[in-house]
Order: sequence, then C-alpha cells, then structure tokens
Amino acid sequence: AEAGRLAGKVALITGAARGIGKTTAKEFIKHGAKVVIADIQQEIGLRTAKELGLNATFIHCDVTQEHHISDAVDFAVSEHGRLDVMYNNAGIPGSAISSIANLDMGEFDRVMRVNVRGVIAGIKHAARVMVPRKTGCILCTSSICGIAGGLAPHPYTVSKFAIIGIIKSASSELCKHGIRINCISPFAVPTTSLVLDSMTELFPAATADGVAKIIYSTGELEGAICEEEDIARAALYLASDDAKYVSGHNLVVDGGFTSSKRLGLSNLDQLQQ
Repeated sequence: AEAGRLAGKVALITGAARGIGKTTAKEFIKHGAKVVIADIQQEIGLRTAKELGLNATFIHCDVTQEHHISDAVDFAVSEHGRLDVMYNNAGIPGSAISSIANLDMGEFDRVMRVNVRGVIAGIKHAARVMVPRKTGCILCTSSICGIAGGLAPHPYTVSKFAIIGIIKSASSELCKHGIRINCISPFAVPTTSLVLDSMTELFPAATADGVAKIIYSTGELEGAICEEEDIARAALYLASDDAKYVSGHNLVVDGGFTSSKRLGLSNLDQLQQ
C-alpha cells in the first residue's frame, strides 16, 4: 500500500500504550497521521509515545471516567486543531473463570464499564467535536467473541456483542452528519496482554510461546496466522478515504473462523456397514 493514506489526519486511540492499539498507532503514523495515545498505563504510554516519535503524544486516560475521555478529545483538538479519527480500542478481558450460575455481578459491571460504557463515552465525545465539522471516522474494537458464544467468559462476550449493536445504532444517526462509524472483530491475537493474561489466569504455568502455539493451532485459514499488524491494517483501511462509503460495518478479521461450524461426523464409515 502507498504511504500517506492518512496524511494530515489526527487520530486518538484509547488503549494504545501496547498491543493492538500501539501497533495501530504505529501504522497510522507511518501513513501520515498524528496520533494521540490515550491509556491508563502512564509509564508504558509515555514510553510508547517517545518510541513512535514526534507525531505521537500521550495523555493519561481511564475510560471508565467520562471526563478523562472528554479531556483526551479536547487535548487532541487543542494540540492539532481537530480530530479526524477516534479509535475506541481500550478493553479488558475480565476474569477468565466465569459460570453463568455463579456470575460475579461486580466483575460483570467492571467489564461493562470499560468495554461498553467507555466505548459509548468515546463515541459521544468524538461526535461532539466531529458533528460541527460534518466529517470524521469512529472505530471500535469488538471481537469474534461478539459473533459467537462460548469463546470467552460471559461478561467479555456480552460486552463485545454490545459493541456491534452500538455501532449500528450510532451509525444511523451519525451518517446524517457525514461521520462514519465501524468496528473490527479480530481473532485471538496471542501477543496481546488481553489474551495472555486470560490464559495465564487459567493456566499459571503457561508461557507466551505455549499460548501462541495453542491459539495459532485453532485458526481456520491454512498458511496464515492473525497478528497485531492485521488488525492495524484493517483499522487503517476503515480510517482512510478508501472506506469513505463504509459505515455501520463490523469488519471481521478471523480467517473464516466464525463462518463455519463443522459437524462431528468422524464415524461416517459406520453407515456403510
């Protein structure tokens, strides 16, 4: 792809101190954007901004605090004059141990505060500065867990199903103001803290390499694995003018994983007996 697909654009990415958010920030900057990294992890966030160079700045942001999100949006506008792209990427997995019969409602609320309420607040405050300009792009991170049940604990699954509904609902209003909103549903990316933390909670002796091997083995697309860069490039597409008529869409990046469920017919030969 040619460089400069986001030339002159200003982007704010939550949860961008590391993982998919950081990789996306790097990709956006490579294509000409100025990026504000908003994250609760102050030290790592500052280090990431320094690593990514002069076109990256950091602001501390806890997405459960609406005024933090509002301040981050205002910071982007005051630093760069406007906000073109808002990527609501911050999220937590919650506890990996979850049964509906003994669900910890406090834990459920905690996950929803970050993964759902934080995203809605991000959309709200992005819209606040984008609507007057009649242009803008809002992105959100969902998951394959928002498409199929049984892939993650209940709170996380519910939160990611909600994201897809949120972007459909918001798109119906924001399109009238020239603003596009979409989400991305990635396959599990084992290099992210979200996946690693969940796996090591369930299996304390698990290593990063061991987790990666298991996750990669569950993929459906032969000869390829899902990496952070794949999600970053999906975000780049949606944020760029290449996707100027795409809104209300859930871009699934899963190598076909959620497209099929095979019947366990391993004993078909018995029918011939």
